[in-house]
Amino acid sequence: MAVPLVVGIDGSEGSLEAVDWAADEALRHEVPLHLLHAAAADHAASALVGKGRNALALVLGSRGLGGLAGLLLGSVSLHVAAHADCPVVVVRGGVEHRHGRFGSVVVGVEAGKCSGTAVQFAFREAQARGCRLVAVHAWSVPVGNPGPPGLSGYALQALESPPALVLADALRGSAQQYQDVPVSSQVVEGSARQALLDAASSADLLVVGARRRHGRVGLQLGLVNHAVLHHAPCPIAVVPQI
Repeated sequence: MAVPLVVGIDGSEGSLEAVDWAADEALRHEVPLHLLHAAAADHAASALVGKGRNALALVLGSRGLGGLAGLLLGSVSLHVAAHADCPVVVVRGGVEHRHGRFGSVVVGVEAGKCSGTAVQFAFREAQARGCRLVAVHAWSVPVGNPGPPGLSGYALQALESPPALVLADALRGSAQQYQDVPVSSQVVEGSARQALLDAASSADLLVVGARRRHGRVGLQLGLVNHAVLHHAPCPIAVVPQI
């Protein structure tokens, strides 16, 4: 039996939007769709993380039943995104973003190996949707490191790891595997948070990676991950590093 897509529901409008999104996603990938409901928020978090050990992805709404329930659902989403073994999708945004009207998947790329699984996931999503992939890598000169006299910020960064090369290296393996997916690259000097939110404004899905914690259970959700989970204008997938 195929690995299922699991969606958490609580009866709220947000969770019903998540069900609609997950139904389309399950159809795209030809996998079963499992719906999970837990009466208490603490039970929901642990139940979803448990189901994620054998799931294609976990899908959650971005808001709950209002008041305290809404706050608890937010904490559940963050807990699940930080502890699940599989990708976690938080369904955000309006109808145009939730129903694939832009024809674009955006993936955030960091330096190092922490983005590899996220890039692979993003390519697979773009292929399943028959749309383009936009890869975004943001960089900035480290504070307190002025570098040799006369060098611009870009030249200083290029001495160690040229941003365009970082992005090209991160995409190379998956691009060879998914040669039918059109790819565009964006190298942005500045805030990764703002670069991703700007790119996501015309996207159907935003994909970001999450590092494993050293010596601890769960993932490392940094400031950028928290920001896009709360503010992305489209569905966002947090993909754990393998």
